[in-house]
Amino acid sequence: MRLVIAEDSALLREGLALILAGAGHDVTAVGDMDGLLGAVAADPPDAVVTDIRMPPGYRDEGLRAALRLRREHAELPVLVLSQYVEHAYATELVELGGGVGYLLKDRVGEVPEFLAAVEEVAAGGTVIDPDIVRKLLGRRRIQTTLERLTDREREVLALIAQGRTNASIAAQFAVTDAAIAKHIGNILTKLDLPPETDGHRRVLAVLAYLRYDSNGEAP
Repeated sequence: MRLVIAEDSALLREGLALILAGAGHDVTAVGDMDGLLGAVAADPPDAVVTDIRMPPGYRDEGLRAALRLRREHAELPVLVLSQYVEHAYATELVELGGGVGYLLKDRVGEVPEFLAAVEEVAAGGTVIDPDIVRKLLGRRRIQTTLERLTDREREVLALIAQGRTNASIAAQFAVTDAAIAKHIGNILTKLDLPPETDGHRRVLAVLAYLRYDSNGEAP
């Protein structure tokens, strides 16, 4: 794949480029939002990997760039990296549909997981960092709609939010793919996401899972 990386830290930028190039990808690395937008405009890549906080303001420039790129280049896969857990950022990204991801920077050190996340996002999947999912699971309350799920269904949904495939989830629980497919069908039905629902049903389920306010209650 051809990838564009946007990261203001020269050390991390070069590290990401080496990891991805070592996996056989063609990498263009830039250090700020303008560089990212310019690189994509000049030659749209197969996917973008960007930090959330970049010059000049070191706030959410990378996220805003990702949202803009998705408006200008429909379905361009974007994987966003962050130093901290920001549930609102994760939700905003998932609302874009498939081909998005949100990972904590610590995950980059786990090279096989990082590469798998890049490839999953580039293939149109949705990947949310496991630490974000665990923090959501640790909250005292969940949305009313999610209270309809059984404990196992909630575990399956948590793994879906991490970007895991049906086969991977089945292997973790030592059950058949058909059993996991049944759980997922039940989850989608309980979350009022029938087959005729517009959009990607798994993405919509993940979005429902991520939508919490600061008290862990439904918005």
